[in-house]
Amino acid sequence: MSRSPRRPGRRRDRVETWARTASPGAGRFAPSPSGDLHLGNLRTALLAWLFARSTGRAFYLRVEDLDRVRPGAEERQLADLTALGLEWDPPVIRQSRCQARHLAAIDTLTAAGLTYECYCTRREIQQAVTAPHGPMGAYPGTCRDLTDAERAARRAEGRPAALRLRSQLTEFEIVDEIHGSYRGLVDDLVLRRGDGTPAYNLAVVVDDAAQGIDQVVRGDDLLPSTPRQAYLATLLGLAIPQYAHVPLVLNCDGKRLAKRDGAVTLADRTALGETPRQVFALLADSLGYSAADPAELLDLFDPGALPREPWTLDPDNVVKFSGNP
Repeated sequence: MSRSPRRPGRRRDRVETWARTASPGAGRFAPSPSGDLHLGNLRTALLAWLFARSTGRAFYLRVEDLDRVRPGAEERQLADLTALGLEWDPPVIRQSRCQARHLAAIDTLTAAGLTYECYCTRREIQQAVTAPHGPMGAYPGTCRDLTDAERAARRAEGRPAALRLRSQLTEFEIVDEIHGSYRGLVDDLVLRRGDGTPAYNLAVVVDDAAQGIDQVVRGDDLLPSTPRQAYLATLLGLAIPQYAHVPLVLNCDGKRLAKRDGAVTLADRTALGETPRQVFALLADSLGYSAADPAELLDLFDPGALPREPWTLDPDNVVKFSGNP
């Protein structure tokens, strides 16, 4: 596995300028309970905790369970975070119980004339974006200007209607603490799916605001979706949080780590003879630190010195650290 150089010594009196000038609010980690967390997820959770606690913020857990949920996954995820020594401020929020506020936000946008029904199937959308309608990945607006008669005809065909944002622009710029200024695509994103469930991009914006989340630390694979979310926040009159999209963990082939890559979960590592304390030390080592627990790492943590490159993990390499297990 690749390693970053270690940085001994104590954390500076205060971390970067952006952290000094921010009014303490809250950070969060928001896993989906679709399975066990792998080391990439756990590393991101650790970084989110470090960013929050090093800036005097609360730290919350939100279970994003609007999509696929596997029985027992939430309990195992929380148990793994606890085993690594990460603590959070109560309560744990479950997104599925917050749909009333999601739907209220959608009603606000609809009242402002900023939504429309979309009857496109997934296949139709995939085929449409390959045509020269605009930036790759953008919804081409197929249903944006349907007449009342056209909408009635689609309903008569039994097509369920998703609800999309009627975006007023095509790009939006955000500032990220890792990547700097980033301008990305904004299209007519889905706000409510055809089955009536609030969509992720809407729910995450509304829930962050409701919880007082003003610092969002997550994997940099989510950076491209962030301009959409920030723009949506402005339409709802919500503050845009500080973003820090951190490097991912990759497998030996240079692809994003996945549970199929071998011994990549805490349970996997334990089965190979590692203790949670040793797994934590492995994660700290990937950030360039030698620390045995979160409190020790927090005392050393400097977000300005965070590695900017992905960490490559060989899941079959069981690292035995010296010191207490």
